[in-house]
Amino acid sequence: MHVEENENPMGNAGQRWDEFDPDLYHAHNYAVLRDDDQEILEGVRDFFATFAAAAATAADRPLNGLDVGTGSNLYPALSMLPWCERITLREHSASNVTWLENEVRSYGTAWDPFWKVLTQERAYLGVDNPRRALAERVVVEQGSVFELPRSRWDIGTMFFVACSISEQREDFHRASRCFLDALMPGAPFAMAYMENSRGYEVGDIRFPAVSLKMDYIVESLEATATDVKADRFVGAEMLREGYESMVLVRGRTRRREPDGSTTAADA
Repeated sequence: MHVEENENPMGNAGQRWDEFDPDLYHAHNYAVLRDDDQEILEGVRDFFATFAAAAATAADRPLNGLDVGTGSNLYPALSMLPWCERITLREHSASNVTWLENEVRSYGTAWDPFWKVLTQERAYLGVDNPRRALAERVVVEQGSVFELPRSRWDIGTMFFVACSISEQREDFHRASRCFLDALMPGAPFAMAYMENSRGYEVGDIRFPAVSLKMDYIVESLEATATDVKADRFVGAEMLREGYESMVLVRGRTRRREPDGSTTAADA
């Protein structure tokens, strides 16, 4: 796996996360449903329709869901809604936390086309009022991906986070590991990435990213995940400069031994 590295890569610490502008980010990224986001949403929907449903059946109870680094993106949380009695939105940035606390009370109409895509799968039609359901089931929690407790949640999503918080590969690996360790063994998950991202701007602030190919991302998950499937999506128009595609990865966390190590044999 070849990965180009900056001579002096920026880390996650010291970034201006509390100055992140969620309104500007939402307007640029989610005010309309892009074709690449729709394809990602369809992939998550179809995966959870099988694996989240199976997890809920095996547990014989509703699931506890986790979305890490939510920002101003609600569609990962919406994708878990049919199977979850509680969804924790774990967000580091204070400005994003405030935005989320307001938005989840009764989310805006921009999310209606996203929900419509989800309802093409029967399970989502069982949620009579997704606005009310999200408001009742979501808990917004400020905190770092690096400080997640282990083995607490049954299903999880982490979109455009591990690749977009640092230029350092170690931060990428650590964020992925902390997220997957926060899920129960065998938990279904979905993660999205900007492939070969060179960083991004929100307003007049530039934030870091680590440049990674899809094959590297998938290989990095071999020890911690099973049933892994990855797809690359390129929209009709690029969202911004400085990346090649969007990547969606779905899978289940591996079983872990009592000492925290993973096992190779998974059902």
